[in-house]
Amino acid sequence: MTTDDAPLVCVTGATGYVASCLVADLLARGYRVRGTVRDRAKASRLAALPGAADRLTLVEAELQAPATLRSAMDGCATVFHTASPYVLDVADPQRDLVDPAVHGTVNVLAACAAVGGVRRVVLTSSIAAVTDEPESDHVLTEADWNTKSTLDRNPYYLSKTLAERAAWDFMAAEKPSFDLVVINPFVVMGPSLSPAVNVSNRILVDLVAGAFPAILRLTWGIVDVRDVALAHVRAAEVPAASGRYLCAAPPVTMRQMVTWMREAGYGEGTRLPTRGLDHWFGDLLVKLDSYRRPMGTGSYLRTHIGRTPRYDTTKVQRDLGLRFRPTRDTILDTLVDLARWGHLPPASG
Repeated sequence: MTTDDAPLVCVTGATGYVASCLVADLLARGYRVRGTVRDRAKASRLAALPGAADRLTLVEAELQAPATLRSAMDGCATVFHTASPYVLDVADPQRDLVDPAVHGTVNVLAACAAVGGVRRVVLTSSIAAVTDEPESDHVLTEADWNTKSTLDRNPYYLSKTLAERAAWDFMAAEKPSFDLVVINPFVVMGPSLSPAVNVSNRILVDLVAGAFPAILRLTWGIVDVRDVALAHVRAAEVPAASGRYLCAAPPVTMRQMVTWMREAGYGEGTRLPTRGLDHWFGDLLVKLDSYRRPMGTGSYLRTHIGRTPRYDTTKVQRDLGLRFRPTRDTILDTLVDLARWGHLPPASG
């Protein structure tokens, strides 16, 4: 197969953390990739990826400018919509989180419908669209939806929920010629193609820097960014893929993460927490302290401290054949990568 014969796909927000890993994976598999960026001058690292010289085209496009989106998606059989704000604390949640997420998603789907030829859209959603306050006695599945978030309570979670809802509403109302598959990852960690530190990897930087004064009773479902990228690729390639897919390895506690980090040599000479507040009284202290925090961070702490998320990933493993990397490997790979970019000191061991 020649370069011109390779399938052409579009990735929105191609310089993003998940998107850039997806672009690298697609290029490695022989695809031609058209990536949308807001500024091509800031996307030079993508141009250095293997295969980029022949099969990667970067185009400037705005999620709020439908004409630019139509141009980017014309001729593509698959569109991966990954672009969406990912931050907990903002000045105006409606303007900075909800509107870009919802309008951007609808504009992408409308552009796909307008150009014709698109057969499948793969949307990057989040576990945030599934729950914003996990219950230890309930196992989450693709049937669950977040119904609690508001502009004052976990506004980022609200933005992801409303954006995915808008996508499914569009599909039901417009009945376009393409189908929609949604990936719902939990906390995404792993090596980055960019020197920027994404919100999830920032947890590890903050642990080493002493931002957490003690080990708290926080439990995360962590998924490797490379597995998330692969889930997107398989969601596009597997004809029978449909609906939503929860995407996360088994949950891990902050205490377990700190133990792995210390064993790997990231304790000596750092401010990695040693004191344990991962008990009921520690939960109470965190909740009281959360009211001093910015609204997004504060509401996140109040809805997640002391809670253990439970979820069933049978569907993504069965339908897409995904096998998750061990979380310990993901954490250690991320630490090495953060040190490579200068965000952490090298391990002492």
